[in-house]
Amino acid sequence: MSDVSAALGVRLYPDLVEPGGLAPALVATAAAHQLDVGEVTAPEQGRSRFTCAEMTSPRGVVCVSLGSQARYFMIDLRVDGDVQARGDATDLLQVAQVAAAWRAGITLAELTARYPFMEEMRRHPVAHAG
Repeated sequence: MSDVSAALGVRLYPDLVEPGGLAPALVATAAAHQLDVGEVTAPEQGRSRFTCAEMTSPRGVVCVSLGSQARYFMIDLRVDGDVQARGDATDLLQVAQVAAAWRAGITLAELTARYPFMEEMRRHPVAHAG
């Protein structure tokens, strides 16, 4: 079994084995559907080079990783290191669509309305001692 097959779990992600992992599969999916997700990167070493991907834009970073017990894609939208929205998609095309919409300037409210599997992370104000 190849490194990529072992890392991905062939039963859950057979479609990601041939392209060499999540990042190259995401690039191919975006290209096939003419979606601009920007540059897609992955860690250089270890199992995560097959199971994680990041798309960076001026608005922030879309981080994607794989579920290990069931097939799903975990998506975090981060701005300055803070998670603004997160969700779990079951289809790689959904991941590419979220990344492209975020890159194109969609608001968090529009994003969560369009993609119900995404949830805006509510910030609770910190009480300051007066």
